[in-house]
Amino acid sequence: MFIRQMTYLVALAREKHFGRAADVCNVTQPTLSSGLKALERELDMRLVIREPRFMGLTPEGERVVAWAGQILADYESLKQDVEVFRGGLRGTLRLGVIPAAMPSVAKLTAPFAAKHPQVTIDVQSMTSVEIQRGLDKFEIDAGLTYLENEPLAHVRKAALYRERYLFVTSRNGPWAGAASITWRDAVGESLCLLNESMQNRRVLNNLAHSLGLELAPTVTTNSFLAVCSHVCGGAWSSIIPHTFAYIFSGCEDLVLIDLVDPVHSQTIGLVASDREPLPPLARALMTSATRLNLEVALGGKHMGSKKLAHV
Repeated sequence: MFIRQMTYLVALAREKHFGRAADVCNVTQPTLSSGLKALERELDMRLVIREPRFMGLTPEGERVVAWAGQILADYESLKQDVEVFRGGLRGTLRLGVIPAAMPSVAKLTAPFAAKHPQVTIDVQSMTSVEIQRGLDKFEIDAGLTYLENEPLAHVRKAALYRERYLFVTSRNGPWAGAASITWRDAVGESLCLLNESMQNRRVLNNLAHSLGLELAPTVTTNSFLAVCSHVCGGAWSSIIPHTFAYIFSGCEDLVLIDLVDPVHSQTIGLVASDREPLPPLARALMTSATRLNLEVALGGKHMGSKKLAHV
């Protein structure tokens, strides 16, 4: 009963509405309200401000929600851990992935799924800030993000591969036949890039600034799909992680060109909350990740300024 009451409180804190919280918990609103009042009696403190609709949590309620999130996560981990004795790991692995790492995520999840066929995998596109928040609030089990640039706090890390950068442009453009392009030349082109809410763009900004350059894209977006659309249209070029050769490979009108002077890279890796014991799903994913060689698996897609249909 105590676990159920804490589930109600966490749902209410997230939904900020009694009716929606009750729907999330699959109970009636009176059942949810009764459970919350029972929790308040158990703890001998007021947790919820009601007038009569939900007006917020008391300071004590906010503190209890933080503890409840951890207790519920530990309870779920406990159930997953003992399920191993009944036939293997079960549950849903919740994985937050930065957009720049999306092309590589299946290289991580495929061997994990093969090893743990009874586990379902929920992949969510998140910024690095959202991954940090999700780990802190026990809303995700692990994240795939940058390890060196704007590193996350209070996490365990497993490096997976080095992200390098390519210039993608029309095969009819002035750079189509080049084996490489300098950052200075690339910055001077009409670019479509991610906006500055995305860490990939901030990585590129920092690199440009270190070279005395400034990125001035004519189109910005928070979606690599929109970048792909604009570049495939032929009027824009872009600077992309090398793993996006997988995404652009269906467009024969584009070429990928190595960015040089300098050749720059950033480490992409797996992160999980630095807790002991590590939750079973996160532990299993970390174990699987340490057995991979994604640097090799992701390193062979680019072949200079070839048409992408041939890459």
